[in-house]
Amino acid sequence: MIRVTFLGTSASRPTVGRNVSAVALQREGELFLFDCGEGTQRQMMRFGTGFALDHVFLSHLHADHYLGIIGLLRTMALQGRTERMHVYAPRGARATLEAAVALGGNQAPFPLEIRELAPGDGVDWYDFRIEAIPVRHGTSAVGYALREHPRKGRFDVEAARALGVPEGPLFGRLHAGEAVEFEGRTVEPHEVVGEPRPGRLVVYTGDTGPSDQVVRSARNADLLIHDATFGDGEAGRARDTFHSTAREAGEIAARAGAKRLALTHLSARYSADPRTLEREAREAFPGAEVAYDGLTISMGYPQEDEGT
Repeated sequence: MIRVTFLGTSASRPTVGRNVSAVALQREGELFLFDCGEGTQRQMMRFGTGFALDHVFLSHLHADHYLGIIGLLRTMALQGRTERMHVYAPRGARATLEAAVALGGNQAPFPLEIRELAPGDGVDWYDFRIEAIPVRHGTSAVGYALREHPRKGRFDVEAARALGVPEGPLFGRLHAGEAVEFEGRTVEPHEVVGEPRPGRLVVYTGDTGPSDQVVRSARNADLLIHDATFGDGEAGRARDTFHSTAREAGEIAARAGAKRLALTHLSARYSADPRTLEREAREAFPGAEVAYDGLTISMGYPQEDEGT
């Protein structure tokens, strides 16, 4: 299961109902944080994500996206953390982050590793990758894509039985891609295992203007989390500040063939009543939704992919 919790959905400054940018993503029990605006550690307490966190991915170093790292590290230190923390950010971010950590008095009792990522760089786990993607924000900035590796095809139990394969260990070997021999005959994996199934894809843009590169990065995404700072009436301001309107976010999602679109980073002028943004986005991408602090989106595998 992938579970995305929006910890902060406001642009530039917090409002009464919305904190500044942060998104928690839990995958199979492992927690990741994308951006860390001021007060993020309190939002993590409020919405129950916990602090079992080893990896923080910062999209860029505008204050509303990273200042919370100071308080977060301090909170973890006071809780007695000893495990290494990894912080990822765009090129050129290291010196500023190191200064911020020092300013906060965070000579933490645990190792802190800061790594700069350019678009295309990423961090690999055994069955997925979190990769920096290019965005348009007029400063050193990246978005992030969590891409699962393709999964094995479904094992066709009935086909295996029809071929006379004894149930048990031979089923597992075939599903692992190994040909098996029994009773003088050989059965190949392709005879009982379907085509590989795609993994899930979640894309978080951070702050960005409309970008063809985001379209490519988000192709067929299960969830696209996109900047939607302004409505149509502020399209000029969106362009000047390298942000997107809600409609532009909808157009990007439609072009990418995304399955779901969540709008975030709302200007304070829409914070209390985002219906205008949602309506404009839905004209381009039906089903678009404006995220709010505490919204949780859960994603399993498609029902037709369930089973062996």
